Amino acid sequence: QVQLVESGGGLVQAGGSLRLSCAASGPDFRNLGMGWLRQAPGKEREFVAGISRDGVFTYYSASVKGRFGISRDNAKNTVTLQMNSLKLEDTAVYYCAARWLRDPDGSSSYNYWGQGTQVTVSS
Repeated sequence: QVQLVESGGGLVQAGGSLRLSCAASGPDFRNLGMGWLRQAPGKEREFVAGISRDGVFTYYSASVKGRFGISRDNAKNTVTLQMNSLKLEDTAVYYCAARWLRDPDGSSSYNYWGQGTQVTVSS
């Protein structure tokens, strides 16, 4: 069983930056494709960014490409989302997610989910 714990959310002004971290339990982190997804009030959960199991390939939604960066450390079982130039529309609960033996593909199909961390961008 994989457990994911997010940290780093909070309140930030538009144009600012935040860094989200996700710590994964279990010995098989290298077998997990990792992603960050978000859900804003009244909206469906959407894919934000993903990273392949070996960390070579990254994937971004059009709305965050060029502003967000995802990375992973397979030695520490962590994945990080660096969010820059934040906009009001980035306000959402952000979820760390993992999929077993599959790399991200832009969908919201994942096997394991964290509890979520709130990101609020103010004007």
